[in-house]
Amino acid sequence: MWGISYWTVPLFSSLVWLSMLIAMLVSWVKEGSPRYPSMEHNQHIAYISDVGAQHLKPLFIAMSAVTVVTFDLSFIFERWLRHTGRLAPNTSWWQKSLSLLSIIAAIAGAAGLILLSIFDTLRHPRAHDGFLILFLAGYIISAICICIEYQRLGVHHRENSVLRYSFYIKLMFIIVEVALAIAFGVTGKQHRYNTAAVLEWVVAFIFFFYVLSFFIDFMPAVRTKHHQSKQTEMGMADAEAANGGMHNNYYRHGAPANGYTTEHGHTNGYPDGYAGARANGYTNGHTNGYTNGHTNGYTNGTANGYTDGGYTNGHVKPSHSIPASQNF
Repeated sequence: MWGISYWTVPLFSSLVWLSMLIAMLVSWVKEGSPRYPSMEHNQHIAYISDVGAQHLKPLFIAMSAVTVVTFDLSFIFERWLRHTGRLAPNTSWWQKSLSLLSIIAAIAGAAGLILLSIFDTLRHPRAHDGFLILFLAGYIISAICICIEYQRLGVHHRENSVLRYSFYIKLMFIIVEVALAIAFGVTGKQHRYNTAAVLEWVVAFIFFFYVLSFFIDFMPAVRTKHHQSKQTEMGMADAEAANGGMHNNYYRHGAPANGYTTEHGHTNGYPDGYAGARANGYTNGHTNGYTNGHTNGYTNGTANGYTDGGYTNGHVKPSHSIPASQNF
């Protein structure tokens, strides 16, 4: 039932992000929790960016890029599945606009994360901080747009409980992440770097759960894997009409008074193949069956029956009459 489907995309994205965070944290701890050159003099807990600016920078860049690119694909797939009717469809242009805005904001957030991993905090501190803001703001704005869209969808699709659950999950993400992002910025400004570092790690791990939550959004698409949207059905109907739908119209609306139409390559209401097969099958079967049956049965019966009785050359016994059906 499950198979490989759209739900695997956010799952893969979230696991890549989680793996990167664990690898970076474990690496810093195994090294003895060193104080990197990018860390402040009173800082003892490394930021994610501090670890990513050292020998794990290639890992930081690669896994960050994979995470956000595949995650943004989830937004695009979600939009497509709603358009084709495999997920609860949008009911207004306003909902579609919110969906498009969430995609644009997510792309901006993805660009922010990729660029901040490249322009690390050790060599490009100002650019790094600017891209960090772009990353956080992009995905928070994207979450707000998604949240509003899902709220409106839930009003029109009350039977869809997935929308309600997903709405509350994303609303919780917005509230928690905004609060933590503000606290992170305030503690950093107050030079409470250890607290700020802890908050940054917490924000990153919560982002894992946000990405994973899109797994829920794609669950209804599993049950509608072979669903055909209205647009697809209309397209198939047009194609059928263009390629010989007259045969179906005959049965749907009744035949003409004197037979079948010959329009669009039909012969007497039937397609050419059908007419040919019918004519040949009927003619050959009738001719061969009737002629052979009549000739062999009648001739052999006459010859054997009457010759054995003493009459030859097809003479009939006076006491027996030939039925009318055999009198040819």
